[in-house]
Order: sequence, then C-alpha cells, then structure tokens
Amino acid sequence: MSWRRFEALYAPLIRGWLFGQGVPDADADDLAQEILLVIFREMPSFDHNGRKGAFRKWVPSVTVNRLRGYWRARRNGPLNGHDERLALLEDEGGEPGRAWDREQDEHVAAQVMRLVEPVFAPSTWRPFRLVVVEGRSAASVAEESGLSVNAVLIGKSRVLRRLREEVRGLVS
Repeated sequence: MSWRRFEALYAPLIRGWLFGQGVPDADADDLAQEILLVIFREMPSFDHNGRKGAFRKWVPSVTVNRLRGYWRARRNGPLNGHDERLALLEDEGGEPGRAWDREQDEHVAAQVMRLVEPVFAPSTWRPFRLVVVEGRSAASVAEESGLSVNAVLIGKSRVLRRLREEVRGLVS
C-alpha cells in the first residue's frame, strides 16, 4: 500500500483519537501529522514478529507516546490526569485500549470497503454486505436477490479476497 493511501486511511482515525483525548482543533492536525511522520520514519524498522495485531497495536502506541509529549510540553510539567488516561489506553486488557482497537478495526474496515465497493457490480456487492455485514444467511440473500446460493458464496469470496489484498499488513 502506498504512503498516500496509508495516510488517507489513518489520518482521520488518528485525528479522532486526538480529539477524544482533548487535543484542541488548532493542534490536532499538526499533532496527527507529527504522529504520521513518526510512523513513516519508523515503519521500515517496525518488527512485526508474526504476532497477530502487532501493527494494529503499534499505531496507537505511537499516538500515545506523542500525546504524552504533547501534554508535557503544553503543561510544562505534570500531565494533570492525562497520564492516567494515556496509561489506560496502553493497557491492552483494559476497556479503553480495547475500545481503541475496535475503533481502529471498524474504521479500517469501513474505509477499505468504501475503496473496494466500486470495483464490484451491485449484484455482487449488495449480497456480500447482507451476508457479511448484516449476518444474513446466504440462502435468504440468494432467495431475495434471485441468485443461487453458490453465486452468493462465490461473490462473497471474491469480495473478501479483494478486501484482504487491500489491508494486507495494516491490521494483521
């Protein structure tokens, strides 16, 4: 994936995280760019180690570290409660950390689906969404759409394969 696509995918998510941590609008864009620059600079040396979710956990970690620096510089000393909130975000077992993971997964999935949708005909995309996103059975979708169950499943498989190609390495 190109850097431009990565930035388009992650910049809105990172800005949203910054707003959620109380960063003022006036600073959020600059801080988001700073975070993206760190990711860009350090990405070549990022060690995945084959751990599931390693990259997905690394992006919030970079964000938390830059937020810590931001709050320290702004407050000229103690973080006045921000450090406790940031520690909660870093705790993978805690609800705030899990919420960030969910938000990241949902954001990346929605953005990648938006990018991939135009590649497929509506007769393939709509059944895919009904089965995968809405959780309907292939049989009920096939009946409703006038397709065979096999056609619904083949379409689902094609779309999922394309989605995996788009996100390879981003949320693994």
